[in-house]
Amino acid sequence: MNFLMNGETSERLSFRKLTAADFNLWLPFHQDKRTSQYWSGLPNNPVDACKADFDRTFYRYNHDLGGKLALIEKKTNNFIGLCGLLIQEVDNKSELEIAYSLLPNYWHNGFAMEAAQQCKLFATTNKLADTLISIIQIDNIPSQKVALSIGMQIDKKTTYHDNQVYIFRVAL
Repeated sequence: MNFLMNGETSERLSFRKLTAADFNLWLPFHQDKRTSQYWSGLPNNPVDACKADFDRTFYRYNHDLGGKLALIEKKTNNFIGLCGLLIQEVDNKSELEIAYSLLPNYWHNGFAMEAAQQCKLFATTNKLADTLISIIQIDNIPSQKVALSIGMQIDKKTTYHDNQVYIFRVAL
């Protein structure tokens, strides 16, 4: 099953596979302390954290586990973040997650909500799952607001990679 949204578009965004050439475009995400304030267990060095992020993404691409894609703002052609559908193991169960992260310069413009909504539409149209989740650290209110804005609700609280998280869920 193909979970990658390569070539998908929304009103203001296009999705494409991440490439190694995107590394320096995504590095500022890991250099900004606000982006990791909610998540423990990440490498402290921004270059190492970005490399680990890319390694996970390319592993997913190569093993049909979905993956985050580069989000490109259509109007400017700027790389603004990552978003996509990922197969995740949560509490010993395989789930399809909507994952989204934006460069801080693009926060508060509705891009994360638009990208997440496009993921939901893609999963629904292609009948990829009965439900979708988002794994969000319990103190990350901005990401929780994005999940709520696309119709997700808190399903449960659990531990994921040594972090206390809410699993947000929406039925398709």
